[in-house]
Amino acid sequence: MRRRDFTKLALAGGAATIAAPAVVRAQTTFNWKMTSFYGPNAAFYSTGPGSAKDLCKRIEEMSNGRLKIQFFGAGELIPAAEGFDAVSSGTVEMNYANSYFWTGKSFAAQYFTAVPFGLNFQGFNGWMYDGGGLQLWREVYDRFNLVPFVCGNTGVQMTGWFRKPIEKPEDLQGIKMRIPGLAGRVYKELGVDSRLIAPGEIFPSLERGVIDAAEFVGPYLDRQLGLQKVAKYYYTTGWHEMATASELTINKAKWNSLPPDLKAIVENACAACNTVSEAWCQKNNAEALEDLVKNQGVIAQPLPDSVVKALRVATDKVLAEAIAKDPVTRKVHESYMAYKSKYDNWADLSETVYHTKIRKA
Repeated sequence: MRRRDFTKLALAGGAATIAAPAVVRAQTTFNWKMTSFYGPNAAFYSTGPGSAKDLCKRIEEMSNGRLKIQFFGAGELIPAAEGFDAVSSGTVEMNYANSYFWTGKSFAAQYFTAVPFGLNFQGFNGWMYDGGGLQLWREVYDRFNLVPFVCGNTGVQMTGWFRKPIEKPEDLQGIKMRIPGLAGRVYKELGVDSRLIAPGEIFPSLERGVIDAAEFVGPYLDRQLGLQKVAKYYYTTGWHEMATASELTINKAKWNSLPPDLKAIVENACAACNTVSEAWCQKNNAEALEDLVKNQGVIAQPLPDSVVKALRVATDKVLAEAIAKDPVTRKVHESYMAYKSKYDNWADLSETVYHTKIRKA
């Protein structure tokens, strides 16, 4: 054998040796667990297009079975509120929830679900994917050993269900209301006794008079809970959650263990579920609202302007206090609001014109 041919053979063999670990890693099968804040059969969140189970299915199919995810609803493996810590510690690989449940860990988490008087679905996606939102989210969660993703969105939510009409800000004083996240703090500024109650307990709490009002999601999911049977005043549109994002969190070390192609599959499956879930909500909410109003005696109407203005003042106060205390929240807030300012200018000439003129022409 000539020296030149021997050299070529040796180099080829060396290259194969170097590439072998990457090939083996690419063919490795990963078996992960995903926990959730929501029950195993919760519509939108756990089942249906764009849900957590749909996300697991998409990832497994796109990866040809190389990344298999076993889903556990709230209480099946761990309690609902322990998902954040379970993924952070590596007890499980993934958790499905909404980031505003973790404001006790970091107030800035609120911005990655929804902010009162904040961005709508289009605007939120713009900030998240192209306006620096996702990078900030990962920066906030990094110290918890978490890598977050947007994996769903309800679109605009409803203000909620009330036993009595709300005609002025004073009517809110003393009301006991189920309301999560930052909105609960805002309502407290107006004298509301805000409470966080699990979805399955909302109906019996309203029925027994434990609470006087409740917010959940939108017409379809609210109707499933039967809230229209115990409260008839349904106020629109959700000033508190103009677009409510779902999150997938992954343990940082586990994420880093994935080869690049599986990482890309997770990223794209999450983006697909983000879009598909919101589309599902739009279709089902339109049909459900028509039924609630026409067939079940529900009175659906906007909050009075005076109430909305009072809620806006209270929101500004609560946010100002939060960013004054925490530089991380300030950084996220400034990014969010700077993007929103530009987006609002564009939306005034596009979406607003459509809703006020084109759609009604």
